[in-house]
Amino acid sequence: MVQALNRIGLNVVLDVVYNHLHANGPHNKDSVLDKIVPGYYLRRNNDGFIENSTCVNNTASEHYMVDRLIRDDLLNWVVNYKVDGFRFDLMGHIMKDTMVKAKSAIGNLRKETDGVDGSRIYIYGEGWNFGEVANNGRGVNASQFNLTGTGIGSFNDRIRDATLGGSPFGHPLQQGFITGLLLQPNGHDHGSEATQQLMLSTAKDHIQIGMAANLKDYVLTNHEGKEVKGSEILMHDATPVAYASQPTETINYVSAHDNETLFDIISLKTPMEISVDERCRINHLASSMIALSQGIPFFHAGDEILRSKSLDRDSYNSGDWFNRLDFSYKSNNWGVGLPPKGKNEHSWPLIKLRLQDPSFKPQSSHIVSTLNSFLDLLRIRYSSPLFRLDTAKAIKERVRFHNTGPSSVPGAIIMSIEDGHKGMASVSQIDPVYSFLVVIFNARPSEFSFLSPALKDRNLELHPVQVKSGDEIVRKSVYDAFSGGFTVPARTTTVFVEVLTNSSSHYTIVYANLT
Repeated sequence: MVQALNRIGLNVVLDVVYNHLHANGPHNKDSVLDKIVPGYYLRRNNDGFIENSTCVNNTASEHYMVDRLIRDDLLNWVVNYKVDGFRFDLMGHIMKDTMVKAKSAIGNLRKETDGVDGSRIYIYGEGWNFGEVANNGRGVNASQFNLTGTGIGSFNDRIRDATLGGSPFGHPLQQGFITGLLLQPNGHDHGSEATQQLMLSTAKDHIQIGMAANLKDYVLTNHEGKEVKGSEILMHDATPVAYASQPTETINYVSAHDNETLFDIISLKTPMEISVDERCRINHLASSMIALSQGIPFFHAGDEILRSKSLDRDSYNSGDWFNRLDFSYKSNNWGVGLPPKGKNEHSWPLIKLRLQDPSFKPQSSHIVSTLNSFLDLLRIRYSSPLFRLDTAKAIKERVRFHNTGPSSVPGAIIMSIEDGHKGMASVSQIDPVYSFLVVIFNARPSEFSFLSPALKDRNLELHPVQVKSGDEIVRKSVYDAFSGGFTVPARTTTVFVEVLTNSSSHYTIVYANLT
């Protein structure tokens, strides 16, 4: 299977769950490792009981043979099955030493002797820091901050929460950067207007540092007008937002298999009275913020077709009825029933109001349009290496943010990326087609206009993919070189490019890269 998928151009990443076992004890018919050496493979508390913070039967990778089992199994999958990467479930419950040794062992594999180029195998996972292992409680664990400098990726929950609002553990109506905080309230009590302004500007700081690969040493101008490093931008609990030392250490995302789908969480957090057209634009806006960021982008299966689980936030045991993906694009699975009691009951009153409203359900035309717009995002990302800078140095040299500081316009992010041409002699040229990129993310419910003296007198034009886009709204975006002025429609991401004088049209090249 892996070979067949590789032959059609797909890589295979294996989701590995080494952090817990299904059963324990010498007598349980489903127990395995506990029958080999009872009590050795599982982590216990001071009273001798098995720790269950992962969900059940936590394994103890601080024990040598657990560590060895994990590393041997990974090598088996790489050498014998030729998988291309690993995604670690609850990676923070595994020791850092295990992860680093596994990465090193895989990285040392050579095509000539082992049949595999280990240097191209990517390892990433959930670096959450909780339970008995939190803050190195059982040894140095593989949490986000502890993995800095290893090249191992971890999911960036900062950009997720700032973009959508709140967190998976907070109130479901808590709004964020794209879901209407301050600019289009949904009736939830977010505090005073001043509080909401601070929340929105803080979310913008978190997103911008995420777009710079969440690098701890990247410097930007924060909402107070101060030049700060990513590690100096703090979350509500005074934890630094940024933790990465290189772009491969950050997995930027807004949705995954846990919690609500992207379309569902947008449908929860946005005001009930907005149209499904607007919700679809917000869905695409969220995807664009991930696709055009530095670092590793991650998309949940179905983000591109407005996938819904009918607001089920924990669907692992909900069957195909709620987890269905419709590749005929006739339905996104919205409104197939009230999601199971489990972790949904407390939100049933909010869920019922939305599921019973027929205006929330997208039509086939919405699904197809969102899919086409998503494909455009991929074409844009691969149209320039400037969207995929592979070192921290390159990101710090080339990526800049505008519309920053206390006088910035809320709800809009302007990012520029410079190639090594005029004015930056110390920066090498890596893009044969574009010398300069400007990306504007307008999350506002209205048109956004902005004058930037720093962006005057450029030969900027709409990206050729967006010129040909089926989205008529994005084609209304305008740049005026004389004033340095930009105008971008509501809830729209626009990419402007400066084409090198000697380059040919990149539209053909973009599509060639995807076939």
